[in-house]
Amino acid sequence: MKTKVLLAEDDKNLGNVLKAYLEAKGFNTTLCIDGKEALETFKRNDFDFCILDIMMPIMDGFTVAKEIRKLDTKVPFLFLTAKSMQEDKIYGFELGADDYLTKPFSMEELLLRIKAIRRRVEESKKNAGDNNTFKFGAYTFDHNRQMLTVGKKATKLTSKEADLLKLLCQNENQVLDRSVALNKIWYDDSYFNARSMDVYITKLRKYLKDDPDVELINVHGVGFKLVTS
Repeated sequence: MKTKVLLAEDDKNLGNVLKAYLEAKGFNTTLCIDGKEALETFKRNDFDFCILDIMMPIMDGFTVAKEIRKLDTKVPFLFLTAKSMQEDKIYGFELGADDYLTKPFSMEELLLRIKAIRRRVEESKKNAGDNNTFKFGAYTFDHNRQMLTVGKKATKLTSKEADLLKLLCQNENQVLDRSVALNKIWYDDSYFNARSMDVYITKLRKYLKDDPDVELINVHGVGFKLVTS
C-alpha cells in the first residue's frame, strides 16, 4: 500500500509542486492550505506521515503538531519553514518532530529525509515482537507500548523518546556513544540532529526524576550514560 502523507502548506504553488512530486514518487498525498484544515483532515483519516509548514494562517504548524501528538504519539512528522532561528528548530524537536527542513530546499533532500524517517519507523515495527521490557531502579519501561512506569505513575513516550531510552537501557551503566545513537535513531549525525537528541535527553531526565538512584549523565565529548545503583 502507498504511504499516506498529510501535507500542510499555505503557499498554494509550493504545495501543488510538493504534492505532484510526492505522488510521482509513489506517495498518496493530501494537501491542506491551512493548519485548521490539516488538523481536521488528520482527524478524519489515517496517515503514515505528516509534513507541516510552520507559518500557516488560522493555526500554525507548531499548534497542529501539538494537537496531532495528542491524537497519535507515533505518526512521524517533518516541519517545513522559512525560519532559520535555532530556537524554532529546537522547539519543533521538543514537540516530537522527526525532522526539520528550512526553505528553500531541494525535492531530493525532502525525499531522502522522508525515506530515512520511514525506515526508522518500519524497523521499530519489526522489533515490536521482541522482549523489550526493561527494569532499572524503581522504573519499568515497556518499549513496545512506549510506556515508562514508576509506582502508580505511567508516562507515555513518543517514538523517539522510547527508542532513545531503549538504547540507554541496553547500555545501562555504560557509555552510549552520541554518534551511535544518532545514526541508529536519526540515521544521520548532523548538527541539528545532535541538538534534537540533546532535547530528547533533557526530556528523559525529567521523566527519570522520581528515583534519586537513577541518573542520566553526560559523558563530555563522548555520549551519555544511564547510571543505576
